[in-house]
Amino acid sequence: MRRFRLTAYVTSLFLAIGLALAGAGTAQAAGVNYVALGDSYSSGVGAGSYTSESGDCKRSTKAYPYLWQAAHSPASFSFTACSGAVTTDVINNQLGPLNSSTNLVSISIGGNDAGFADVMLTCVLGNDNDCLNRIATAKAYVDSTLPGRLDAVYSAISAKAPSAHVVVLGYPSFYKLGTSCVGLSETKRSAINGAASYMDDAIAKRAADHGFTFGDVRTTFSGHEICSGSPWLHSVNWLNIGESYHPTAGGQSGGYLPALNSAA
Repeated sequence: MRRFRLTAYVTSLFLAIGLALAGAGTAQAAGVNYVALGDSYSSGVGAGSYTSESGDCKRSTKAYPYLWQAAHSPASFSFTACSGAVTTDVINNQLGPLNSSTNLVSISIGGNDAGFADVMLTCVLGNDNDCLNRIATAKAYVDSTLPGRLDAVYSAISAKAPSAHVVVLGYPSFYKLGTSCVGLSETKRSAINGAASYMDDAIAKRAADHGFTFGDVRTTFSGHEICSGSPWLHSVNWLNIGESYHPTAGGQSGGYLPALNSAA
């Protein structure tokens, strides 16, 4: 009889602890105040289903911030990422929702500062040397100017949301190499991948120096680059040029969302 009572007591105790922990987890999830900042890779250009209120910013309900909030039901959610944004746009136009209660922030930024669109246009329309020279110019910018611009953004986020866990999302490798693929030469593809990785490494370093977490999407997009059997990125789209080289809806859900989930 005594053993039975002891067993029942221990079982009840563990059950109570389990319920308490479950309740704490639910409260923690319910208490998340999430703000999503950034450029077109965060707004969801290329994924479709853009909200009418977002206008030219093209914020998509299939973008990773929307998908994260749908899955986690945070206490509050603000989505200010905008297509075409550079670092100064984030500082001047996107930080309004941040405050002392904000405890999760996501952001992708830096590609437009480094001239991403012009790099891709040059590589698509020019020869190999044109492409390589334009990429060299972009890398020089990443070395000389981009770190300071990222510092300004990251410092502004910390000043407005000092308690936030900040996840900085990078950019994917664009091409699967070593495959037969119509379009750019292997030289161009390799150089573009190298430039994207060069920028990711620079962004990751600045993020770490600010105590932020870097979400590396190069790993989640692996096997789904352009020229793969199942690409998660648009190639050149002459009918909708703005979607070129942006993630598809599959890229947002399969590439960016898991990176945020792992880092958050």
